[in-house]
Amino acid sequence: MKSTPALLLASTILLSSPAWAEAPNVVVSIKPIHSLVASIMQGVGEPSLIVEGGASPHTYNMKPSNAAALQAAKVVFWVGPGLEAFLDKPLDALSGGAKVVELSEAPGLEKLKFREGGAFEPHDDGDEDHHGAEAGHDGHDDHAGEAEASDEGGHDHHHGESEFDMHMWLDPMNAKAMAAEIEKTLAEVDPANAAAYKANLDKLKQRIDTLDKSLAETVAPVSDKPFVVFHDAYQYFEHRYKVRVAGSITVSPEVLPGAERISEIHAKIADLGATCVFAEPQFEPKLISVVIEGTPAKSGTLDPEAATLESGPDLYFQLMENIGASLKSCLASAD
Repeated sequence: MKSTPALLLASTILLSSPAWAEAPNVVVSIKPIHSLVASIMQGVGEPSLIVEGGASPHTYNMKPSNAAALQAAKVVFWVGPGLEAFLDKPLDALSGGAKVVELSEAPGLEKLKFREGGAFEPHDDGDEDHHGAEAGHDGHDDHAGEAEASDEGGHDHHHGESEFDMHMWLDPMNAKAMAAEIEKTLAEVDPANAAAYKANLDKLKQRIDTLDKSLAETVAPVSDKPFVVFHDAYQYFEHRYKVRVAGSITVSPEVLPGAERISEIHAKIADLGATCVFAEPQFEPKLISVVIEGTPAKSGTLDPEAATLESGPDLYFQLMENIGASLKSCLASAD
């Protein structure tokens, strides 16, 4: 059978066209970080996700399939042992040459000290910056809410539990810093696709800047209304957008509050005039109805770890937009 000129031409084009380099095997711990990695890898490959569906990194148990994925990984992205404690030992046990990147150590992050005991002190209305991290706005000890810019990269997950609040992605500027570290890592591990990673990073940064502006506009009308959250995961969002979290039901999602704590929270909701109390989809919703009973507070839902969202490049934006919209909807309805 003779080759036609068209077939010869097509064969020549295929042979002469540069083939996409095979993407590295990338594994990511949680949905918000996976979304950023997936955005950087668009058009090149898809990262694997460990904590899928509605599971929480605070209570997650490793599966055999997760262990197998880690052993086959070229790169592993996680926030750090202060959030995904379940990953600390498995990462130590990796036998391959995987590059492990702890994104809580990414250069340029603004890191806020972890708050202990729940934020239950009323704000000082005379303090113009009582929402800012440096102001220690919730009455904790002097180091609470203190901002620190990280200027060192690298990975060392042997330092134990972090002194910093690990929900760092809830400030879009931190998401940009994490994205830059993700792009840098992928370009080093996979230089053949470095140009694609860089182009995707540029697009992602522009999209995050647009998101940041939109969120500021969304929550501005309700930023002075106090509210209570299920667990203390939102201070990065507070610090960025100057919203007013009056307290948390439990700082640690692993430990549910007892009757005395619930009674204290109930009283504080009334004292502080909290407009809304927000549940989270991963945890016990009955607590919310218990603590708001007999108060004028309304209930809502926030999802800081994207338990209800489908993983992928758009998830981070849906997560942040949903938080802004939920705050505005509940707080505005309480007028």
